Parts: sequence; structure tokens; C-alpha cells
Amino acid sequence: MGLRQYIMKRIIYSLVLLVLVMTLNYIIFMIMPGDPTTLFIRPYNKGTPEEVAAQTKALRELWGINDPPLTRYFKYVINMLTWNFGIAFNDRLPVSYHIAQKLPYTLVLIGGSTVFAIIAGVVLGALAAHKRGGRFDTTSVVTALVFYSLPTFWMGLVLIFIFYTQLDWFPHAHARPPEWSIRGKFPAPFTFTSSSGNPLGILVSVNPNKLWEFIMGYATHAFLPVLTLTLFQYGGFLLLTRATMIEALTEDYIVTARAKGVPERSVIFKHALKNASLPLITSVALSFGFMLSGAIITEGVYSWPGLGRWIFDSINVKDYNILQAIFYIIAVCVILANFIADLLYGVIDPRIKY
Repeated sequence: MGLRQYIMKRIIYSLVLLVLVMTLNYIIFMIMPGDPTTLFIRPYNKGTPEEVAAQTKALRELWGINDPPLTRYFKYVINMLTWNFGIAFNDRLPVSYHIAQKLPYTLVLIGGSTVFAIIAGVVLGALAAHKRGGRFDTTSVVTALVFYSLPTFWMGLVLIFIFYTQLDWFPHAHARPPEWSIRGKFPAPFTFTSSSGNPLGILVSVNPNKLWEFIMGYATHAFLPVLTLTLFQYGGFLLLTRATMIEALTEDYIVTARAKGVPERSVIFKHALKNASLPLITSVALSFGFMLSGAIITEGVYSWPGLGRWIFDSINVKDYNILQAIFYIIAVCVILANFIADLLYGVIDPRIKY
């Protein structure tokens, strides 16, 4: 089987899996106990039982709850595929609007910490495997196990105590300085003006001072939560890299490469690490696949306005539209991440696709 057939096969598998995930997501929320109409009528209603029943019936008809299950399923599938997730219960704004507002914060927090954790974990894990049994190996493994075992909320509180309370180097909460909410205080680094000589009709000018203030304002607020998640995540990558590298370093081709006089750095990172990278690809893909699930505890500690804290708030108010949409998006990201991992398997190891 060639690469093209291999890719087509994986695409078909991913599409079938997507349909199964959408169906399961629909069934879970359909059989979930409770009636969402009670969140809108009964807590605030002061009418007679007949009026309450009439309002409930009208609301169920409006939302299509009384439609046959199959009709509701096809409407659900169409809405999910077109990213029409409905409106949030609390503020009546589209769910997609909230996702667009909170997604950048989650990408910075989870994406940044995951990238840093992967780099630190893979490099330190490869070096620990190379120096296995030594002081560096022991220290790396113990440190990784300690950080991997500590609760993120405890690490967050300790970092706040050190870097905010004692040293006053970094802020302890929020994603940007509070004074930026005041009118005229937000440092807009870009200015857009109309220009007749520009083909697009828009001229963009950059203020270096405000751009630097803009970057540093967000960076200083993101430092502590990113550091917390990086310390928590890198231990898993270090231990996995070390385990796979120890096995790879004992193979015959490594002995041959060293006998040929290949530099030790090339032996570790070009020969051994490449052949030991298949489990790492799976772990990295799943880490990025679950990125949009956010970090509920860490975002709560630092009052970070990301998707994780939003999911937690939605669970408390039983906002079915938000939960159904976010579960679907997380599932799509995981399926996409696994699909990319499958393609990388075929690129790195030709034995997989042939």
C-alpha cells in the first residue's frame, strides 16, 4: 500500500470516527436527565400552572425539543458541521462568539506551555537516557516525578507566593493589566487608516512603543500560568522519552554509528531519537488534541479567561449548548491530531504504510 492509499484509508477512518463521536455526543445530551426549559421559566415565573405549562410548551416548540429524535439528530448534525452552535443561555450571545473570544487565551496558555514542556521533556529525556545511571539521570527523573505528581493548583499558589507576594515580579491574576479596561488606556499598537494609493485601501502603521507595551502586558500576565503547566507537563514527556531512548540506544545500528565515528550528538538526536519518536508523536498529538479543553484548575487559580474556566462555568449553569459544542470541538481536535500522527508515522517509519 502506497502513501496515497494510506492517507485515503486514514481519512475514511477519521470520517467514520467523527460520525460515531457526533452520534454519541447527541445521545448523551438527549438522555441527560432534566429539562432545559426549567432554567428559563420556573426560577423566574410568577404565573399560574397553566401559564407555566403554556410557556414551557412554546419554548419546547421553539427549540425543537418536541420533534422526533431522528429529526433532531439530523438538525444537530447539520448544525455541528456548519458550526452553528446556537446561543448561550446566560447572555443570549452566539456560542461561536464566546469561543472566538476565549480561544486566543487558551492557545497561548495551553499551546505555549505544551510547546515548552515538549522541548524541555524531549531534550532532557534524551540526555538522561544517554547518561542513564548517573547523577543527571537520577536528578532529572526525580524532578520530573515530583512536578508531575504535584497538584497544579498547589504549584500555582506557590508560584504566586514567590513571584508576586515576595518578589513582586509578575502579576497574580487575569490575562492583561486591569487598567487597560479604562477608556484610552489600552495600548493599540496598530493604526488603520484609509489610503487611496494602497490596493487594499487600508494603510497600517505600527507604534513600536505601544507594541512593546502590548506584548509585555500580556506576556507578564501569562508567565506564571504557563510556567505552572509547563512544570506539570514536562515530566511526562521526559519519562516517556527516556524510556524509549534507553531501548533505542541499545540497538545494533547505534553501535554501528558509533563505530563509524559519528558524533555522539548526532547519534542521540538524529539516529536514536528519530527511531524512538513514534510513542512521542502519539503523546504530543494527544496533548495538542486536548488543547481546547483548557486547564480548568489552573485557569481558576489565575482567573484566566480561557475555555477551561468557561467550561466549568457552563457546567454550573447547565448550559447545554455550550457543553455540546465544546465537547464536539474537542473530539474533532483529537481526531485531527490522531490523523496527523498517523501521517507522521508513515513518513518517519516506511514499514507502517507498506
